This record gives sequence, C-alpha cells and structure tokens, in this order.
Amino acid sequence: MDSAAELLTSENNMATGCAWFLVLGSVFLCNLMKTLLPTISSFLSRMIQKDAEQESEMRAEIQEMKKEHSSISMMDEFARYARLERKINKMTDKLKTHVKSRTAQQAKMKWVVNIVFYILQAAVMISLIWKYYSDPVTVVPSKWIAPVERLVAFPTGVAGGVGITCWLVVCNKVVTLGLHAVS
Repeated sequence: MDSAAELLTSENNMATGCAWFLVLGSVFLCNLMKTLLPTISSFLSRMIQKDAEQESEMRAEIQEMKKEHSSISMMDEFARYARLERKINKMTDKLKTHVKSRTAQQAKMKWVVNIVFYILQAAVMISLIWKYYSDPVTVVPSKWIAPVERLVAFPTGVAGGVGITCWLVVCNKVVTLGLHAVS
C-alpha cells in the first residue's frame, strides 16, 4: 500500500506537471530547428558577407567586355582584341577566386551553426534528463512492458514507470517520423 502511494506521488510529480509535454515540445523544437539549419546558416552567411553585390558587378562587367570583345574584329584590331581578352580572363579568374572564398566561408558558417546547434541540443536533453531523473513520465501496468520493464523505467527504477530517457527516445522517433511525413 505504501509503495502504491509513492508511485502515485511520483507519477503526479511529472505527469500532472505536464513535464512530458515539455519534453515532447523540446524534442519537436530541436527536430524542427535541425531541418531549418541549412536555411539558418545560409541566412547568416548572407548577413555576414556582402560580397554578392561585388560578384554581380564583376559578372556584369565581364558580360559587357564579352559583348565588346565579340564586336571587335580580330584581324583589324588584334592588339585591342588580345588586350580585352586578357582583361576578360583576368576578371574571370578574379571572380572564380572570389566565389571560392565565399563558398569556403559558407561551408565554415554551416559547420559552426551545426556545432552550436548540437551543443545546445545536447545541453537541453541533458538538463531534461537531470531534472526529471528520478520521476517516471507515466506509470503503466507492469505487464504491458514486462519484457523490457527495467529498460523502459530507467533511470527511475519504478515498476511500470516510463523513464525520461525512454520518453526522449520515443518522442524523438515520433517527431522525426511526423516531420518526415510532413516534408
């Protein structure tokens, strides 16, 4: 009788406090953010880099030079033709170098955003596990989870209880499948 009262008290700690919903919401937000990481990193790259205007100006200048180049007769004005061709090649090489540099910075930004996200996600999950370590998310009849009862109850040790780690795994899988079905 005493363990049943403890079980109800423990169940009420987390279940009535809607902490299970907090965990589900945290997992949902983390998975949603994970799908938005490429968009976030490209947005941050554009905010940091203002080189796109310079690149478009260079492209427009190259196009103008190519138009002029095509209008020049190679036989009549060879020196001007060759000079313009060298200028086009030089500008094209400069543009390629610029694009490579920007691409490298974008890759670095993507890497940093991913690292920061995964560190924050780990901190959220660890803090949830730490906070709700001893309380089961819910308590179900032991026979429902009989073969894996101890694993499901980890780390609470409450018979028939669903521990925070198992709840995190289940929520993560359900949210991942749900978001995958939507996208």
